[in-house]
Amino acid sequence: MTGTEVELLAPLTGIMLPIESVPDPVFAKKMVGDGFSIDPLVGELRAPADGEVVDLQASQHAVTLRTENGLEVLMHIGLETVAMEGNGFFASVRVGDRVKAGDLLISFDLDTVAQGARSVLTQTVVANMDTVASIRIATGNVTAGKDVAAYVTLSSSATSAAAAAVPAAAAAAAGGAHAAASAAPADAPEGIKVAEAGPVVVPNPTGLHARPAATLVSTAKEFASDVRIKRGSDSANAKSIVSIMSLGVANGEELTVEATGPDAEEAAQVVADAIRGGLGEDCGNAAAPVAAAAAGTAAAGAAATAAAQEPTTETGGLNVDAPAGLAAAASTESVRPRSGDENLLVGVSASPGLAVGTVFQVRREEVAIEEHAADAAAERSKLNAAIDAALYDLRILEKKVEAESGAERAAIFGAHQEILGDPDLLDRATVQIAEGKSAAYAWRASYIALANQLEGLDNEVLAGRAVDVRDVGQRVLDGLTGTKREAAEMPEGTVLIADDLTPSDTAQLDRSKVVGFATVHGGASSHVAIIARSLDLPAVAGIEERATEIADGSRVVLDGTAGTLRKNVSEEQIAEIQQRQARMAAAKAEAEAHKDEPAVTKDGHRIQVVANIGNAQDARDSQGKGGEGVGLLRSEFVFMERRSAPSETEQAEVYSECARALAPGQPLIVRTLDVGGDKPLAYLPIPHEENPFLGVRGVRVGLEKPEILRTQIRAILSAADAGAKMHIMFPMIATIADWRQAKAIFDEERAKHPTTAEISVGIMMEVPSVAVMATQFANEEGCDFFSVGTNDLTSYTLAMDRGHPKLASQVDPLNPAVLSLIHNAAGALHRKGKWLGVCGGVASDPQAVPILIGLGVDELSCSIPAIPEVKASVRAYSLDACKELAARALTCATAEEVRALVPVDNA
Repeated sequence: MTGTEVELLAPLTGIMLPIESVPDPVFAKKMVGDGFSIDPLVGELRAPADGEVVDLQASQHAVTLRTENGLEVLMHIGLETVAMEGNGFFASVRVGDRVKAGDLLISFDLDTVAQGARSVLTQTVVANMDTVASIRIATGNVTAGKDVAAYVTLSSSATSAAAAAVPAAAAAAAGGAHAAASAAPADAPEGIKVAEAGPVVVPNPTGLHARPAATLVSTAKEFASDVRIKRGSDSANAKSIVSIMSLGVANGEELTVEATGPDAEEAAQVVADAIRGGLGEDCGNAAAPVAAAAAGTAAAGAAATAAAQEPTTETGGLNVDAPAGLAAAASTESVRPRSGDENLLVGVSASPGLAVGTVFQVRREEVAIEEHAADAAAERSKLNAAIDAALYDLRILEKKVEAESGAERAAIFGAHQEILGDPDLLDRATVQIAEGKSAAYAWRASYIALANQLEGLDNEVLAGRAVDVRDVGQRVLDGLTGTKREAAEMPEGTVLIADDLTPSDTAQLDRSKVVGFATVHGGASSHVAIIARSLDLPAVAGIEERATEIADGSRVVLDGTAGTLRKNVSEEQIAEIQQRQARMAAAKAEAEAHKDEPAVTKDGHRIQVVANIGNAQDARDSQGKGGEGVGLLRSEFVFMERRSAPSETEQAEVYSECARALAPGQPLIVRTLDVGGDKPLAYLPIPHEENPFLGVRGVRVGLEKPEILRTQIRAILSAADAGAKMHIMFPMIATIADWRQAKAIFDEERAKHPTTAEISVGIMMEVPSVAVMATQFANEEGCDFFSVGTNDLTSYTLAMDRGHPKLASQVDPLNPAVLSLIHNAAGALHRKGKWLGVCGGVASDPQAVPILIGLGVDELSCSIPAIPEVKASVRAYSLDACKELAARALTCATAEEVRALVPVDNA
């Protein structure tokens, strides 16, 4: 007896081939499942039916869809494509997404795949053939998303089970693919055998991808016992290829095999031996060196597991988790002060400002959590309720921060809500609950493991998001344990010191009590730093760990601008600093009083002072601070925190709203999308790069995916009549060829657009090659201006990461090497009647202002709060004095010597 017939549309446009003809025995012998192959003519893989994405391989060459009828459809682009490590593949979906038949799943470059893979033949198979009675395959040419490629008849048992599968599908949506597909069985009943084999190190060079996973499934299915492979707290059903692939096992990882049933002992041992032997793949000598290194890997894994299972800590509402490896890193040996001065502790500037106060240490207190629970269903309900409560609290906090600090800052807590829906995070907890762990224990282990994983990444921005995961995780854990996140009672004039603070902690600090903070962890680009700057709260990140030993109540001076903390200060020093604070406050008040006056030097030289913004509200705020336009609209904020790219209409409205927020005729410079491997978008994936700062980012993304750039240019053109004078600026230009390609795309779109408004086109000068070849760039027709991104320009010039805890203090844009590049560019542009702006952080630095003017800078685009003081700095000097300072700066040997030319009190 058979059941429902399901139509699978062709996922690719191309020529149908029988699966038996594929030159790979794993597919040809239907070890993965029955189905068909397509020789593709177009590099777009589309959904063959309505359903949910339950697995997407890290290299984006394979994706599995679970249809509404419960079919698990695996689509594998090419043969031996896993070794390409994502090169040429661009996923449009992620695990947990629901798609309609015909929706784009993965786009891929046919030429790249043809050159890098064994074959471009793409296989589509049903992975759970136990639900299928028969399959009829179409022949000939097919069009993706339109033609039927296969008719799958479900077995009667699968049809009758469809309704029962709905709760499982819902669980999968909440918890990820292998949580639903491979939930661990409950404790074995008395008399049922349980056996474990291993550990065994995976020797396969590219891990357990489709081919070895299929062999593993075939081996496990030879036994009556349930068989699972386990990696730490994660596990997968060894008889489900989807479950195994969802686990994402990489080369060198350590697995154990657990079997439950009548032949458990034999099953566990045979499967373990099969894994050890490479599951049919030629692993060469990979197993030996990997196994030799396994002890270190296992030790690291054990440490991570131990860290994940450490009791959660909290301090009166400032919840801080112990960072991975912190105990191991502790040493009884004295650490030499970085500054050479025992009383001066060095970190990185997270938020500028000066604070004098008394220390309040954020201390750790353990919260006991029960590990085991008897009722898994009840524990899942507890977890769901705690997540719902956390989401509610986050929505309230998001609105609060938006009202106080603007939408850009509030978006941080919108991102926190997204984290709570992360399939991997929920998956880890769901599996452990099924194994008998309590909801609190499972959730804590899950979020700490994910945070530790992020923290170990080379990418500073992504690694910095570990604290966001901990923040969200702790919020849910508080709900599970009944702990209240109440702020500790602090005295007035408090300088907080902590291993780390979370964005939630920072947003809710009592500004009437806290005058600044320093953290051992974190960086200048973290969400905590962003919030601190929005609160105008001095902060230092990456402070020396000995800061945590300073006694509560000690008087300290926190210099957020310099990134330092001074202890053991005398009363005379404090009095001097307080006098300096008073002078700074008076100067700030004076600058505010004259904020709407133009920035003109003493001898009549006009400098345009404009703002760096992320949205229309920022534009309105800048007007209230005396801003004379916008020198940098970071358009990537229009693209972030979304599941798909904004449409041309959506973008045009944002740019128009920004233009309307300015006075008519004021400049609005829109930087085209500036993302890449260091700033990824979920719907615009970029293959892993060893060094994303030197990879596909900025305009390179737009040139590689020109329709994205063309859509944005059309949107900017549509906003050109909204009132402001529109400019467009391309980021990360490095060569004349980059510029010409980008300008050609602009010219093509401009020629087709009806607007008659004048639009200037320029480039970001953030790569040293542009400064070195400034004359050639200035000679390019239509290149109207440069705007210097001093943050990146300084990093690239000095070959130092500005977020590096040991090097950040040296990444100073007033380094004479950087100033020489700016001076060279200004001269080249002025000779052609063109202008130079600065939109990097140094434009907001009062010490830098007179030197930049002397170098020939025409426009300063700064942070909104800094506009009045930057204008005041311009008015404090004559142009001749600025030129003299600049000339002296160019002969200096260090940034410190340059800064000494403009003492802080004179800035």
